[in-house]
Amino acid sequence: MRGDTVERVKVIGGGLAGCEAAWHLAQSGIKVDLYEMRPIKSTPAHHTDRLAELVCSNSLRSDEITNAAGLLKQEMRMLDSIVMKVAESTRVPAGAALAVDRTKFSSNITEIIKNHPNIKLHIEEMCEISEPPAIIATGPLTSEAMSKAIAELLGNEHLYFYDAAAPIVTAESINWDKAFWGSRYNKGDADYVNLPLTRDEYDVFYNELVTAKTHPLKDFEKPMFFEGCMPVEVMAKRGYETLLFGPLKPVGIIDPKTGKQPFAVVQLRKENNEGTLLNIVGFQTSLKWTEQKRVFGLIPGMEEAEFVRYGFIHRNTFISSPIHLKPTLELKAINGIFFAGQITGVEGYIESAASGIVAGLNMKRLINGQEPMVMPTESIIGALLNYITSADPANFQPMKANFGILPQLPNKVKDKTLRKKMLSERALESIRKIVEL
Repeated sequence: MRGDTVERVKVIGGGLAGCEAAWHLAQSGIKVDLYEMRPIKSTPAHHTDRLAELVCSNSLRSDEITNAAGLLKQEMRMLDSIVMKVAESTRVPAGAALAVDRTKFSSNITEIIKNHPNIKLHIEEMCEISEPPAIIATGPLTSEAMSKAIAELLGNEHLYFYDAAAPIVTAESINWDKAFWGSRYNKGDADYVNLPLTRDEYDVFYNELVTAKTHPLKDFEKPMFFEGCMPVEVMAKRGYETLLFGPLKPVGIIDPKTGKQPFAVVQLRKENNEGTLLNIVGFQTSLKWTEQKRVFGLIPGMEEAEFVRYGFIHRNTFISSPIHLKPTLELKAINGIFFAGQITGVEGYIESAASGIVAGLNMKRLINGQEPMVMPTESIIGALLNYITSADPANFQPMKANFGILPQLPNKVKDKTLRKKMLSERALESIRKIVEL
């Protein structure tokens, strides 16, 4: 498959991965047909008709390169990521994290894609697998019809797990006599709202949370929650102290009213640049809406909280990538069809976008008569794609960026900070070599 025989490339799915893939192809002069089913057909999680909508949180996680998420974002910047360009232009204060105004973020990407001369946006549901060349980036909420088509193509059933999103409340509805701005260990700017709890207040909240009513799962569906986005009530049921080592961890937080560390603390993060909306950090939930209002209202400072979005739960779909995909994200069985995004088993916003970059770049190489590139495993991008395409298929679960998937350094380095620094430097150097090719 060469450029002189390829007129257009189909990219199915207008999420982060699909937009990255389409944009990289278009930037290289290749014509792209980008298909997105919303708003003709929506999903349980999406609320708008915009491309690249962020549905779980407005945070792209840490921006420090000694953090795996921060390192991945830097690798993406080096690879000319459109997601990172727009994220920088729409960011909101979030300490050491990169968080965005999600409305501006998705709106800006939508306008860039719609106005690109080499991209034609089609608003329609795709119900069958296109002939090559095509990139399938339909995401974790792939429609039933497309899921069936993918299952037929791959010859086996999809895997699945449940994912949940946190509620959003208005800042003005918070009781500021009980709340205060601050950051853990006073690191960076005071970008988080802190709601301290005494032991007695935590006991009341905990007991109501673990007994609260949730949305029932269908009989034929087995719940398998991804650890990084686990519903707060599911986490709480693991034990009384679980939340105290998770989203309600008080370590590093000092209540200015008492001068002491509280027994527990709930943190809220700016959802938009104006700071009028706040996301309850770590409170992804499957509770019924009335229960969310009641139980979360037991948190000191949230007694009269106004919910502009309640938390929700939905089923995520992903394929068995170790069986079906090459590390290049091309199907093993069919030349010229690539998969990208969370449907491959990468988990997270930036992970999804990064896979879209690779799919787009490798499709370009294929069209230009070059072999698709296997990203270096010394990089987070390469290690992540290596993991999802080489893991044990029997126990395959989605994976986020982390240092544990990187190959070890030649010499053992005991100092954790130094080790991460060296791993980060090695990763960026491996990407730099690719960029310079």
